[in-house]
This record gives sequence, structure tokens and C-alpha cells, in this order.
Amino acid sequence: MNYTDESLLNATIDTTNCDREPIHIPGAVQPYGFLLCLKEATMRIVQASENTLDLLGIPAEELLGAKLSRLLGTEPLAAIEQLRPTLTTTPRLLGAQLSEVAGQPFYKIILHRYDQLLWLEFEPVTAAPASTLDLPFLNEALGQMLAATQVLEFCQNAAEQVRAITGFDRVAIYRFGGDESGEVIAEARHEDLEPWLHLRYPATDIPKQARAMYLKNWLRFIPDAHYTPARLVPVHNPATNRPPDMTYSVLRSVSPIHLQYLHNMGSAATMTISLIRDNQLWGMITCHHRTPRLVSYELRDLCQFIGKTFSALIKTKEQHDEQDYQLRIRENQVRLLEHVSSNENFVDGLYRQQPTVMDVFDCGGAAICFDQEIILLGNTPSQAQVQDVLDWLQQHAPQDVFYTNSYAQLNPAGISIRPTASGILAVSLAEAPGNYILWFRPEVIQTVTWAGQNQKVETLADGQLFLSPRQSFEAWKQTVESTSAPWKPLEIEAAKEIRLHISDVRLKVFNELQARAASLSKLNTELERSNDELDSFAYVASHDLKEPLRGIHNYSLFLLEDYAEQLDADGVNKLQTLVRLSQRMENLIESLLQLSRVGRTDLVVEPTDMNELLAEVLDLLSPRLEQTGTTVTVATPLPVVHCDQVRIREVFNNLLTNAMRYNDKPEKMVEVGAVVENIAGPKGVVNSTDFHVFYVRDNGIGIDPKHHENIFKIFKRLHSQEKYGGGTGAGLAIVKKMVEKHGGTLWVQSTPGAGATFYFSLSKHL
Repeated sequence: MNYTDESLLNATIDTTNCDREPIHIPGAVQPYGFLLCLKEATMRIVQASENTLDLLGIPAEELLGAKLSRLLGTEPLAAIEQLRPTLTTTPRLLGAQLSEVAGQPFYKIILHRYDQLLWLEFEPVTAAPASTLDLPFLNEALGQMLAATQVLEFCQNAAEQVRAITGFDRVAIYRFGGDESGEVIAEARHEDLEPWLHLRYPATDIPKQARAMYLKNWLRFIPDAHYTPARLVPVHNPATNRPPDMTYSVLRSVSPIHLQYLHNMGSAATMTISLIRDNQLWGMITCHHRTPRLVSYELRDLCQFIGKTFSALIKTKEQHDEQDYQLRIRENQVRLLEHVSSNENFVDGLYRQQPTVMDVFDCGGAAICFDQEIILLGNTPSQAQVQDVLDWLQQHAPQDVFYTNSYAQLNPAGISIRPTASGILAVSLAEAPGNYILWFRPEVIQTVTWAGQNQKVETLADGQLFLSPRQSFEAWKQTVESTSAPWKPLEIEAAKEIRLHISDVRLKVFNELQARAASLSKLNTELERSNDELDSFAYVASHDLKEPLRGIHNYSLFLLEDYAEQLDADGVNKLQTLVRLSQRMENLIESLLQLSRVGRTDLVVEPTDMNELLAEVLDLLSPRLEQTGTTVTVATPLPVVHCDQVRIREVFNNLLTNAMRYNDKPEKMVEVGAVVENIAGPKGVVNSTDFHVFYVRDNGIGIDPKHHENIFKIFKRLHSQEKYGGGTGAGLAIVKKMVEKHGGTLWVQSTPGAGATFYFSLSKHL
């Protein structure tokens, strides 16, 4: 507001004329320093702030028409003359003693050229030691700013750096939204102050002309918000007959409305640094102190340097955040589409496994609407309300992809669902009516805390509005009610891709069904022939191969019993080898048959108490456990599982037998348990919502990680036949096939000498 404009001074103050306040020509300065304006052609003073009388003992009127030699000696005058040709709107700093005025302290002179004037602003130097540039601090600060990869981390670093430099009670970083409202996204504060983090402020808190000033002048400083402005003498520049444009003045007095704002906030001193991205005001670093605080020009200049560095880097940090979000969307989308493709019913793939369709991008909830069924995920309207949305979409939005961040503006009935569904993104799944995927976003007012929301509005005696910082809240609220955060282009594109993929899957399924119907007879014939061949193989393996092999084995034993005395040692050894090899071959054939049976026979799935099943296995193994000195403990109660009891009994039997066999410790310990949380498996995270996971852990000889895959291959042994009780090497291969038959996975974690833990998962959806 122009303090000399009586019409504005007496006008009703509200949030609209706030935007019309001419804050660039206040005609006054903050009185902690004084201002001189010179006509450059004559280098004579044409305007001076009235507080020269208080600071220098010289009335402003006495300085008008005088040259700088009235205050300064030869050296500072020469320095100013040397700087003068290079001066622009960017301030330059010069230190000088007012040698021509008795008893004056050392002053900092801040010079710039603007509006046909040469501006000299004088700030007195306090008795405190002069500020020095802390290069190690600056180096560390810049290093942190460069190293930060996320916007919020970047902002927090900057807030802490500025507070360390200035000592303000609070330093906050305030980011503007698309509607020019703002949010505090980082702060460094004194421990006894209430946090401002995540508070939001309406756009009207910073009028348009103030935003324009912040773009031109990077730093604004008010060391004492309770000051009385010092007017310019004269207020109007004699050459232009108007107040001078004080846009780039360091001492420029600020709007009385802004000062009232600061009083209401409890701030006695403030400093604001502009943050600018692509020539637009991105946000501000705003500093507040509960008592007056004079920060030296050098330190303010250092903070401005941090602000400009921040501004130069913020675009890169935002792009990094955007790339991270885009990568997260892409990863979740790929995993979701894998579920859709691998499930016989694509709808199951949308919500039964993680990530669900709701997890692809940020939203409050989602609905899958297909074949008259509505499946709700997260925070959503009720099924009846979702059905109303579907009816509206079919009548008013027939396009394949529809999105809005204010459904209530398009359909007044949407007001009832605005807490959960102010924003809607919808993709149609088929030509049949009502088949959609819907994503919902809540009303923005439901998701943020607005500063000062409950403050009382006051009026003056004559009915005029007394403007406080928060009186603009209700007006702002009316403009954003029933509005959500907007849908980003990459989110809309991801929704389109999901729709297209589902269409491809459904078309592929349709074509496959047709092909299957056409060739069903042929497949049945081939299947019968294949089964006959497998049966023949089993018969040959069990009779035609095993019988002659058993004969070889038996006759070798007869020869040893009847003719060993007639043979030399070498002959006896060869016969013993023949007996051993024939027995091993019979074991291999039996293992091969067992593996074949696992693949060919169907599971008999039934609810199974795993505690009882494990007790049965341990009972059968008890002689062997006692013989080997093995102690088995069950770490946690085991769940009830839908499985084939015979197969899973064999799984536990094999794993426990191996735990006893491959153990050279005097006290052999085995632990059996269930994992109740998500766990990392060989192919990614095994989700506890979809799988039961069990483990058998021993303190045995362990397995080198390079062999972790080989041990599950048929007939693969890591030791010689003579060590650790022999065996064919088929046991783990059989266990693996049994587990996979249950939709699960078998894997091991182990290192040599540290025992082994075998994990296996069983699907919960059998």
C-alpha cells in the first residue's frame, strides 16, 4: 500500500484490493538503515529517508541537493565512482566510515541503479565481529544439495543450512501448487515451536503483485516487524513527480497488511528467499524469529546464494522424483499385467495378488466392475454409489478412458462421495455396459491441514474487514471443494495400457478357447496315447528292467557266498563292486519312478493341520532321531493348510532326513517353523497373503552358495557315494516337484559350516 495515497489508506481492506496494493512504491523505508537517492548526472541527493535525523543527526531536508562528500571521505567516494559504471539492479556492497559526520559507526553501503536513480542504502555495522565466509560450511552445504536425490530431502537440507547460517527460530520451505496455494514441505525449527510441516495456505496469502516482486527481488528482509516506516523526503521524485520504484531496494518498507500478517503469526523478524524454476515462482524459503533479529548483509547474501543454487537444481530433483514415480508405476504395472496374464480369470489377477490394480499409482481406492460384480479396494464409495457412477459414465462419458478431478462439478450427485471420490479415473473393459476399472481420489480438503482454519474473523467498528492471515481460508475453500489432486499424464497413460492389455488377454483367451474346442478330440486322443506310453514305461521300468537287475544282484551274491574261496582278492572285489552297483542302479530306477509318479498323479487336496502332520512324520522318524542324537523343535504353531497330505508328509520326511544325514555336529539340532510375514524367495518376494511358507533349519555341514541350484537337480550329489549315508541324489528333486505341484517354491539359504535352512511355499489358492 502507498502510505501517501489517502484513498487507498482509507479503503476497505479485503483479499481483493490486497492484489491491487502498489507495494513497489511505498515511499518509505524500514528504519534500521537510511536511504539516499541520487540523480546520476549530477551525483546530487534528490531524495532521502526522514530517519537520517535519528541516525545521523542531520535532517533529510538538509541533505537534499548535497553531494555524497557531505557524508563520505575521499576513499569511499572514489570506490563508488569506480563501481558506478557497472551498477545494475543487482546490489553491490561497499563498506565505509561516514567520516564527515561526527560519531557515526561504520556503515555498509548497498548500491544499485534503477528507475533513473542511483540508490545508496546504508546499514550500520553492529559491534559484533564482522561476518566471514565459512568456506568449509559452504562446501558441505553445496555437497548435500548436490547429493540429495529427492525433492523433500533436498528441501530439508536447504532449510537446515539457512537456519545454521542465520540462527532464525524457524526456517521453512514453502512450495506453491497449481492453484498457487502453498504447503510447508520442510522446516528446521527451535524445539519449543509448534511444527508447520504439511500446513497449507490459500493463494491469497501472497497477492499477485507480491509474487511478481519475489520474481524480481530474490531476498526480502524485515529485522523488526513492529517498525514505524521512515518516509522519503520528498515522497515524489522531483524529476518524475511520482514515488520512485523501490522494487530492488533492500530497505523498502513493506505492506501494513503484511506486517499485520506477521504480528498475527507471532513473528518479530522475517527473511524470505525466492525459489524460482523456469522463470516461475516455485516456492520460498521463509524465516521467522520471535524477537527482532538483524542478520548481516553478508550472511543474507550467502542465503541468497543458497536460494539461487536451490533454484538451479530443483528442476533436476523434481525430474528425479518424477522418474522414480514413473519407474514405480512401470514396475507395478508390469507385475500386475503378469498376474492378469497368468490367471485363468483375468479379474483375479487384478486384485488377489500384490500389487493390485490400486497399487499401480497413487490413489485412495479402486473398483473392479465386471459381469455385474463390483469388487472394492481401499477407500471407496459404497457399492451402490459406485453403481451410480457406472450409470452416469454410460450415459455421459462413453469414451474408453475418462478422468476428472472434480466429479461433483460434472454430476451434482457426486457431492455425496467427495470425501473418497472427488477425483475419478475410469477405463472401460468391454463393449458390454458396466464393465470398468475405476480409480478414486479423495477431496483435497480431506487430505491436508489448512493453517488457521478455525481462526475468528474480526471487523472494525465501521464494518470494515480486519485482514488476518487466515480470513482468506473460507473464500479459498469454496473454490476447491469437491476437488482432488489432478491425474498426471503418466497415470492416465498407465490406465490406458492396463485397459489395452486386458483387451489383448481377453481376445487371446477367446481365440485359445476356439482353438481348444476345435482340437479337443485330437488332444484327448494324444493324451490317451501319452498316458498309455507312460504306463508302458512304468511297467518296463518296474518289471522288465528291475527283474533282470535283481537277478544280476542275486547271482552276484551267490557267487560271493559259494565261490569266494576259489577267487583271488581281485575277483572277490569285482563281485562286491557288481553287487554294490546293481543295488545302486535299482535305487536309481526306483527314484526315477517316484519322480514320474509325482508329475502324473493329481493332488488330493484337503484341509490339513500341519502340526498333526509334522507329529506323524516325527513319530515315524523317532528311531532314527534317537540313533543320530538329533533334537527337533517346532518354533511356532503351524497353520491349517489345503494340501495333499501324502505329498507334504514326504516333503517333511525328506528334509528332516537330510538334516540328520548331513550333520557332523555332536549335538544335532533341527528347527521347524512357519514364516508369517513376506519373505524374499529365489524369484522375488513371497507374499504372505498368497502363500504359506515353512522352513526346516539345521546346524549341519552347510552348502556352498554356488551349489544352491544344483542340489535340486535329479541325481545331483555334492559328496561321494560313501559319505553321509549314500543316497541317489533324487530326494530334493522329488521334494521340489511336490512343492511346485502345490503352486509353491523350494529354496535354500546356507553357507559351508553354518547349517542350512530349507524353505518351501504352498499356495493358499488351491
